[in-house]
Amino acid sequence: MATSEHHERWMGAALQEARAAMVHDDVPIGAVVVHDDGRVIGRGRNERELREDPTAHAEVLALREAAAALGTWRVLESTLYVTLEPCTMCAGAIVLSRIPRVVYATADPKAGAAGSVLDVLADTRLNHRPEVVAGVLADEAAGLLRSFFRARR
Repeated sequence: MATSEHHERWMGAALQEARAAMVHDDVPIGAVVVHDDGRVIGRGRNERELREDPTAHAEVLALREAAAALGTWRVLESTLYVTLEPCTMCAGAIVLSRIPRVVYATADPKAGAAGSVLDVLADTRLNHRPEVVAGVLADEAAGLLRSFFRARR
């Protein structure tokens, strides 16, 4: 079982990805996929503005990279760390990837699909339900988002 220190370490890596998204004026959301053997097999940051692609969310990009690293669409024996609660699209990608664990930092009360608005990741009608851990480094992730949006007002 992963410790809170373990989760904080990898959430720190996701926060680094989030900060990198701000370089190209994207909302600072970052994600990393960590294999159970300790390797980072996928990284992603929001790149919707950069790519002009509505699907270029941090989680989707990290899962694509992880699947390529594993050579299969099933991202097993891994954990997805993401700085913001996944949206519906990303929650769908998480379910379809079969990743066993999701750890997120801060809740998204407007679009979250891991318990805030919807709970796609716990829906018993779906064929996969990952373990979810919420609130890891939540204050830091929320502060990054607040400062990003405050600067744009």
